[in-house]
Amino acid sequence: MARRLRFGLCTDQNMTWARTRERWQLFERLGFDSAWDCDHFVQPSRPDGPYMEGWTLLSALAACTERIRVGALVSSNTFRHPALLAKQAVTVDHVSGGRLELGLGAGWYEPEHRMYGLDFPPRRELVDRFEESVQVVDSLLRNEFTSFEGRHYRLHDAAFRPAPLQRPRPPLTLGAHRPRMLRIVARYADTWNSHGTTEEIRSRNAILDEACADIGRDPAQVRRSLYYWVPRSADDPWSSTDAFLDVVGRYREVGIEEFIIDHPRDDQLDVLERVAADVIPRLHADATTRA
Repeated sequence: MARRLRFGLCTDQNMTWARTRERWQLFERLGFDSAWDCDHFVQPSRPDGPYMEGWTLLSALAACTERIRVGALVSSNTFRHPALLAKQAVTVDHVSGGRLELGLGAGWYEPEHRMYGLDFPPRRELVDRFEESVQVVDSLLRNEFTSFEGRHYRLHDAAFRPAPLQRPRPPLTLGAHRPRMLRIVARYADTWNSHGTTEEIRSRNAILDEACADIGRDPAQVRRSLYYWVPRSADDPWSSTDAFLDVVGRYREVGIEEFIIDHPRDDQLDVLERVAADVIPRLHADATTRA
């Protein structure tokens, strides 16, 4: 049976607290499934602007909303020990009443690492660290005690209390684009998130299907999620309702089930409201008919 299409919105941390809070509460009132912030120290597309810290902001936003699911798209593994991330995650899961979607990626924006004096290892080591980190986070959130002996992370009877509200743990969204990362997704993720052209997504989808088959996992168990990064995309889905439908239609054809889209500009909020009131219900009805 086909999954229900999901629609979320992503905000950067470059707005004031009051404005960000107002936007997330608007997204919730309009009925969107999820709202996400980012995990950077500076904004990659505008590194000279203001930028708040993602996880502390996420916790505050979780306390100011009631129904919408919340997450960071995605946490950079280079910024913190996985045990700290797991503690942050369980805290936000409790603050939100069990609405956390836990996103994790290997890390990619090298300039912020240089300016803050953070290690940015070669790609192979980035992925090695990511794979161990996913295992640590997964185990901590599922178990009261975790021991782990890896090359990069080691835990010895690490107690983890309280347990998350969501059991066996909050859903895990892993950001991945390349084959080795997609094999990690196949083993651990509830949701795979990527960005790129339709052809790139189609190719990555096929690689993920094969990776799932190799370990005996049903590929349908992994939700396929798109981050639609508006500044790096050819089309702006908030320019009109037709533009929104066109973007969603093209990516549905290559297997996307969840759309997380950069939030619209102030002058595009009328399109956002029409999409929420008219377009998304039509898309849900169409998906039900197809199923």
